[in-house]
Amino acid sequence: MTVGIPIRRIWPTPATPPLDDAELTALYGRADRPHLRVNFVASLDGAVTLDGYSAGLSGGPDKQVFGLLRMLCDGLLVAAGTLRHEGYRAVRLSEPRRAWRRERGLPEYPTLVVVSGSLDLDPAQAAFADAPVRPVVLTHAGAEPPPGLTDVAELVRCGDERVDLAAGLAELRRRGLGQVLCEGGPHLFGALTAADLVDELCLTVAPLLAGAGPGRITAGDPGAPRELPLRHVLAADDGVLMLRHARDAAGPPPAGAAPPA
Repeated sequence: MTVGIPIRRIWPTPATPPLDDAELTALYGRADRPHLRVNFVASLDGAVTLDGYSAGLSGGPDKQVFGLLRMLCDGLLVAAGTLRHEGYRAVRLSEPRRAWRRERGLPEYPTLVVVSGSLDLDPAQAAFADAPVRPVVLTHAGAEPPPGLTDVAELVRCGDERVDLAAGLAELRRRGLGQVLCEGGPHLFGALTAADLVDELCLTVAPLLAGAGPGRITAGDPGAPRELPLRHVLAADDGVLMLRHARDAAGPPPAGAAPPA
């Protein structure tokens, strides 16, 4: 799978011509209120990784939407374990995507937000050391930061013995980070779901069977089922499906809506 593979809308209104970046941006959009969007890729049989990493499931179409979703958000939320395991680098955008943000009065880059109960973080990791915007770390009152972490990131303590995600999101919104994109991992997704904080799930389905072994896109303690209606289905010419589920009409515009002015 390579970058440049055409992506088409197949539901609710089929669109035969491939979608360009502007049309994809309009389909996903920014919500008109505080909004938490989760983005994941999975295999047909539900695996969240291939050979231990999500990159094995991702191709050109997924990377294209992945980049657009980062462009659209104010804050990029990720668990510390995912940050370490996936080797996150500094969150940067191309010049055209930075220009799109400037034209709408947004900062050039979204703010990286890391959730960590242990503060087992390396200040020298590029995600912190090379960040164009000072990252935020959501943690709890009892966590002790390693030397140098507060030099490269701002600690926000939410909760006494564990991270209170609802309080953390409220603090992010108070700081102007109303549109939050979560990239995982599964335990963070599971905790956000259990707290009923997820407004939207964007799920890329890779056309392969990973077999037994890898975990699902969500993990943690069981919770109540929650409905998340389907809003659109996109298909790439390599067989990848991209689904967007959102809980209500107050989120981004429906498929086929005009691009933002």
